[in-house]
Amino acid sequence: MRIAFTVSFSLAFISIFIQQYFIEEEPPKKNPNQISKNPFVSLKIMTPDLKHLLVSDIIIRFCEQIPYAFVVIWCMKNVGVSAVNFGLLTTVEMITAIVVYIPVAWLVEKTGKRKPFVAVTFGFFALFPLMLLFSHSMIALVVAFFIRGLKEFGEPTRKALILHLADEMSKGSAYGAYYLVRDMIVSAGAFVGGVLWMVAPEFNLVAAFICGVLGLFYFIRYCQE
Repeated sequence: MRIAFTVSFSLAFISIFIQQYFIEEEPPKKNPNQISKNPFVSLKIMTPDLKHLLVSDIIIRFCEQIPYAFVVIWCMKNVGVSAVNFGLLTTVEMITAIVVYIPVAWLVEKTGKRKPFVAVTFGFFALFPLMLLFSHSMIALVVAFFIRGLKEFGEPTRKALILHLADEMSKGSAYGAYYLVRDMIVSAGAFVGGVLWMVAPEFNLVAAFICGVLGLFYFIRYCQE
């Protein structure tokens, strides 16, 4: 684990170096019509559709965060896979996420629609804990982690939808306010997940699935492009 931490730290340092020395940044342009850089002001003037997206995203992130820290425990303790096999499962997840980025971006540009792709993404968020609950073999876990990788299906599209729904004069601060509120609330998901896990690991996964379904239906019902 210490070797892994050292490698991770080194890669992070290399990334910072590349970003600072090889990526040129354009000088910021002043916008005289900008409403405010204050995120709390941006919250007040946030459009109704963006607020609906924020609520659905918060519920979906509870679906992700409730079991997040316990996925590895479930796989290694309840299913009985080795550390190497869990690394393989994570590789399946990451490769799946990478592969879907370009085709989905092309489809979004071609159709001009964002909501269906975000809805599909939320569906994969909800499906993963349910698949994990019924996975009792390495093969079943491969399928589950493939689905987990597909949750990146519309993530870039969701970020684009945030900017699309934000007020024209305060897109930057609205984007920051969105993530400030979302992550402050969702941080409680880890605590809730721990409590549910202590009751029973199955409760943890079922609660995550329910949050996923609620978030998906809220998004479909209330959020408009």
